[in-house]
Amino acid sequence: MFESTILIVDDEAAIRDMVGITLDLAGFSSVSAENAHDAHVAIVDRKPDLILLDWMLPGGSGIELARRLRRDELTANIPIIMLTAKASEDNKVQGLSEGVDDYVTKPFSPRELVARIKTVLRRVDGKQKNKALRVFDLQLDPTSHRITIEEKPVVMGPTEFRLLKFFLMNQEKVFSRDHIQDAVWGGNVYLEERTIDVHIRRLRKALSSIPEATIEYDKLVQTVRGAGYRFSVRPS
Repeated sequence: MFESTILIVDDEAAIRDMVGITLDLAGFSSVSAENAHDAHVAIVDRKPDLILLDWMLPGGSGIELARRLRRDELTANIPIIMLTAKASEDNKVQGLSEGVDDYVTKPFSPRELVARIKTVLRRVDGKQKNKALRVFDLQLDPTSHRITIEEKPVVMGPTEFRLLKFFLMNQEKVFSRDHIQDAVWGGNVYLEERTIDVHIRRLRKALSSIPEATIEYDKLVQTVRGAGYRFSVRPS
């Protein structure tokens, strides 16, 4: 499986380093920020799968950042775990009422933190698994196994369907062919590199099958030279 990216937001370098090492050993990819501004930049650039957020931060509190993320459609569904020394019941209630997914108090056990992260990611993945995914007028419904563009049906094979679902759930991130293989085909399957390229071409062809569509959806599947592929609404 591809790595989940965890953003660590804490103004203490020792905490960031310790949590980063813990996450690396647990098989996650981590990125860190020491204040709310840097955290917001990292969220926009890296699209983390989960945020570990300290309450007390220079330049704005963690709870204010959580509130802002929940109001923004692009970040509203990113899971957040508060990682803070504020241990009172009132603090926990306030954090959870702002849409935080879990609350871990300092000092904490690294093993417990990893367990909490995995639990939250599983819960979020379970919610998203059957949720209809939409970008502009492109919609993928996992339950009915239908894809439409401007309400017109798009026909594609099962592998391309899984590939598109993976991209829609991980927009703006660049994935190598190995990551795509692990996520779409599974880690025990061996594929030649060009096999993935063939399925990418088939996916693009299917997405261009509605000629009167106002957006060229095939161009949202972008080739990143020397790195792999990404699905992005921004120009490549």
